[in-house]
Amino acid sequence: MSFQQGLSGLNAAAKNLDAIGNNVANSGTVGYKQSQAQFADVYANSLTGAGGSQIGIGVQLATVAQQFTQGNITTTNNPLDIAINGNGFFRMDNNGEITYQRNGQFQLDRNGYIISPSGANLTGYTANASGVLSTGAPAPLYVSTTSLPPQQSSEVTAQLTLDSTKTPLASASFNQNDPTTFHNATSVSIYDSLGNAHTLQTYYVKTASGTWDVFASVDGAAATSVGTLAFNTDGALTTAMPLSTSVAVTTGATTPFSVDIDYTGTTQYGAPFSVDKLVQDGYTAGRLAGFSIGSDGVILGRYTNGESAVLGQVVLASFANPNGLKPIGNNMWTETAQSGSPLVGAPDSGNLGVLQSSAVEDSNVDLTAELVNMITAQRVYQANAQTIKAQDAVLQTLVNLR
Repeated sequence: MSFQQGLSGLNAAAKNLDAIGNNVANSGTVGYKQSQAQFADVYANSLTGAGGSQIGIGVQLATVAQQFTQGNITTTNNPLDIAINGNGFFRMDNNGEITYQRNGQFQLDRNGYIISPSGANLTGYTANASGVLSTGAPAPLYVSTTSLPPQQSSEVTAQLTLDSTKTPLASASFNQNDPTTFHNATSVSIYDSLGNAHTLQTYYVKTASGTWDVFASVDGAAATSVGTLAFNTDGALTTAMPLSTSVAVTTGATTPFSVDIDYTGTTQYGAPFSVDKLVQDGYTAGRLAGFSIGSDGVILGRYTNGESAVLGQVVLASFANPNGLKPIGNNMWTETAQSGSPLVGAPDSGNLGVLQSSAVEDSNVDLTAELVNMITAQRVYQANAQTIKAQDAVLQTLVNLR
């Protein structure tokens, strides 16, 4: 008589209940992937090599396989909560040990590094002061709170519609303080090397059919000639661009400095004067007002001067065999020989998923299915207990033979 089959069945059912209970316990754990106990039968070796009539000696736990299926995505109010929609894992630096996780609940530590609840650093591609990403080896991501330095204006882009019906005036009579000596004027703010704002005023004087002289003044100083805009009979601009003006300031910044004015796209028609575009490329200093994380993992800082800058990029890692990863707790896995080496890259590239900011990936545990599986596992445990009870009754009968 052998009790081994029933005993192994009890052990297998107990392990199955353990796996189910762990799934139920983690049904609310962000990024958790449910486990499934998988079993295999057991046979004793046959001395003759024939096993056609051989009866197995029980069951054993073959593996506990995690199911890396997508969990539901729930939105949150934390911009540092990140959900992965698709394949991939966050790559973490845990005191020098590289680990991987799907839980995207992150926060900033006192030094500005993005960390997980367990204190591991989120890694990715860092950016230099110019916002250029270093796409070599991933490093811990850092959100710099340093002010964005000012940028001196170097170019103004202007697209105007000038009125061809205006009566020509003598250019020599131009006086910026006398509106009767010019036809139109525009103004735009430009910035010096220290980020101080200055007003660049431009004036337009029609001197002949299809010809307009341009003058410029900074902060009300005496205007100087910038050049001439010439148009053909179709109203299209024929003057080579850009024109240029020199700007002198008294703020302690670089002086003088040159500003190009590009009038490409400006036209002369029989229509009222209008400004279709007037922008420049400079800005003052700005403080970090907030940041966002795009679907491609790029961390974009927003500054009080209205500008934005790239602060870094979150990377993802994929494995040929995710079930080969070793779980170490705290929603983390480490690579093994069975999982293969990680393939690291930017989100939404290759077979990697996309990211969603202000969201988390819920556990993929189906609680209803797990409760049904629990009932089934309980019945299996009871049935195996019955086989032991039957074996005991048979053994008792043999012992009582006279």
